[in-house]
Parts: sequence; structure tokens; C-alpha cells
Amino acid sequence: MPLSRIFRSRWSALFWAGGIVWTAYDVASGQPDDHPASNRGAAHTDATGERVDPAGLAVLANAMR
Repeated sequence: MPLSRIFRSRWSALFWAGGIVWTAYDVASGQPDDHPASNRGAAHTDATGERVDPAGLAVLANAMR
């Protein structure tokens, strides 16, 4: 359905906007609570769950400069 057709009806526009808000809430609330930025004292892990050496991270950070 084209956007111009959605906004012809007030109720269609309301439902469309509600869907956008619901999607935004769903995406924003789906983030895990143990985010690395909020958990600085914890051990670093990669995407597979393996521990990462902080010295190795420093080497990679310096290599990107």
C-alpha cells in the first residue's frame, strides 16, 4: 500500500504509526543487559564466546590507526 493512501484515513495513519512505534520499541528493548560498554570489569570475549587477551586487542587497535 503506498504511503499516500495510508494517510488518506486517520485510522490507517494511526495504525501505521503504532506499528512503527511498536517496531522501534521491540528493537530497542531486545538488546542484552550485559553489553560490554556497561560491563567494563568483565572478561572480554569474541563472537564465539572465546576469551580475548587485552594485549591482543591493543595490538589490533594500534594496527587500525
